[in-house]
Parts: sequence; C-alpha cells; structure tokens
Amino acid sequence: MKMMRKIRVVFLVFALAAGCFSCAHNNTVTQVSTIDALLAGVYDGHLTCGKLLRFGDTGIGTFDKLDGEMLVTDGIVYQIKADGKVYKPSPDISTPFAAVVDFDADKSIEIHQPMSYAQLEQEIDRQCPDKNSFYAIRMHGMFSYMKTRSVPAQEKPYPPLVEVTKQQNVFEMRDVPGSIVGFRCPPYVKGINVPGYHLHFISDDIKTGGHILDFAVEGGNLEIDACNRFLMLLPEEDTAFSKVDLSRDTSDELEKVEKQDN
Repeated sequence: MKMMRKIRVVFLVFALAAGCFSCAHNNTVTQVSTIDALLAGVYDGHLTCGKLLRFGDTGIGTFDKLDGEMLVTDGIVYQIKADGKVYKPSPDISTPFAAVVDFDADKSIEIHQPMSYAQLEQEIDRQCPDKNSFYAIRMHGMFSYMKTRSVPAQEKPYPPLVEVTKQQNVFEMRDVPGSIVGFRCPPYVKGINVPGYHLHFISDDIKTGGHILDFAVEGGNLEIDACNRFLMLLPEEDTAFSKVDLSRDTSDELEKVEKQDN
C-alpha cells in the first residue's frame, strides 16, 4: 500500500511568472507562497483561484488582502468571510497563500464514537505514524460543537498576521453537520507551512465555516491521503514577497495565530 512506502519528499520551486501551470499530480501538495510570508503581512494575491484548481480539488488557504478563510472541496472554492458566511468567489480572485491536493484517499475510517479535536488528532496520528510525511485530511460528520474564526480584508500598510487575528471574528456552532478539510504537515516545514494540523470547516448547508479553533464530533467518515510530493509556487520578482525578511523565527507568532480564540 502507498501508506507503507518509503516517503521521499521533493521540493520543487517555481516562479509564477514562468507560467508553469500543469495538471495536478497524484500525491502532490501544491502550495502558494509560505506561511512566514503571510505572518509578515504579505497579503497581496498572486495566483487566481481558477489557476489554483489546476493543482488540486481539495485544500485550504486565504484570499487577496486576507479577505477570509478558503476551503476547497470537490473542486469548488469557498470563501468564509469575516461575517461568518460562505461565498463562492470569482475564479479571478487571487490568493497569497493556499495549499491544495488532488485528493485520493488512501484510508477511509468510520468514526463511531464522540471525539474532541485532540482525540481526532490522536486517531489520525495512530493511523499515520510517519511523522515526516504530508497528509491531506477530509472528514464529514456531525459536530456537536464547532468553533471557527475568520478575519476581514486588510488595507495597506498591512499589519502582521498576529495583529490581525487579535481582531478576528469567532463563531460557535452546535449540532451542525459539515466537513473538515486540511493537512497534517511534518515538523521540518517550519517557516514554509504549519507543522502539525491546520484545518478548516464548512457546514453542509454551505452557510458557515472558517479556520477551526476547536470542535467535538459525534461521528463521521474520516479520509486520509498520504502525499510524497511538495510543490511550491512563489510570487514573481519585485513583489512584496521578494522584499520581506523571512529570516526570523516566527514559531511563537504562528502558535498564537493558529490557536488564538480571543
């Protein structure tokens, strides 16, 4: 089985200006820019949602000017704005940071008992003991509790992300059916992506969702896709990305951004 193969991660870096847009490859996480650039306030989008879908049908991210949370599932891009509502953005709207995969589940696991966020992480860790590989995660279930957040679009000069999330809007839902989408990334992606879990949520009625802060699930179907390739798409030269200082250790900032719930 693919899950048991020795994983070899290949980093391929391309400038978007080169126009190197190919079809999605199996087992490939394709990422736009880096998490440290986003933490530093590089919010200008440089890859359209339409082009993003060429690389995968499932994933998460954000939008130009940091205008809400992105969730991609079944080849559809959803935008959860600061009002907590779900929108379908134009294919021409761009993203400064996103990660997608052409999702093909290696494991499908039925969850028959209630679990907290931490307990679900533990179950995934049990199913996927290889800490050095990428895993795309998708789960549909009934959530007795779901806590999410989103942030409003920013204006220049852009503040760093840790300051933006201090004013984030937090939403709490109960007894809501919906889907989780996201990734478990290996520890060595520090500065590039979020080491560990990064998950977004959307309700079945396509009315609400966001970046997950906490949840409790009653049961559902958990799907896991092991990925042994990583493709990074960087902005072209002479953009904010080319000028930002990415030498700092942003571990503390990232922890606050990912877990901060006001």
